[in-house]
Amino acid sequence: MENGASSYRRFLEGDESGIVDIIRDYKDGLMLYMNQFVKNIHIAEDLTEDCFVRLVVKRPKFKGKSSFKTWLYSIGRNLAIDYIRHNSKTVELSDEDYNALLIDEKNIETEYIKEEQRLVVHNTLKKIKDEYSQVLYLSFFEDLSNKEISIVMKKSKRQIENLLYRAKLSLKNELDKEGFYYEKL
Repeated sequence: MENGASSYRRFLEGDESGIVDIIRDYKDGLMLYMNQFVKNIHIAEDLTEDCFVRLVVKRPKFKGKSSFKTWLYSIGRNLAIDYIRHNSKTVELSDEDYNALLIDEKNIETEYIKEEQRLVVHNTLKKIKDEYSQVLYLSFFEDLSNKEISIVMKKSKRQIENLLYRAKLSLKNELDKEGFYYEKL
């Protein structure tokens, strides 16, 4: 999936299939990452679309200082944070809407996270601190390096190493409560 930079370059040079390749390769993971922030899969889906629209309309320059995926996730993170800042009011949902939202979120997660073990870990991430959940998501599910995670989360590499250590301990404790073992911990 490291063809993102070349696909973006093709798109910028006029090949429309480049943006199609980027969307195909990155939309699901980016959407689930953004859902870590907004806690609503439909909003995360809209923000993911906004992220790709930004690529098409504004055509920001990819300088290659990080991987394309890291750069794209940084844009998505900024959009999610902007959304949260501008929509900080809590919205009340009916039980029916809330259940529908949970069902939709679960269907998308299940489609993206195929193995049962990864699904259990993904669901357990919801039980730990948001910052821990985000760093583990980027590490386990998006396979980003500590350096790439530090760019996305705007922290030093050392802070990410410490955060990952504490996050893994927290996740291990939650998984132990459920009697589940995950080999990456």
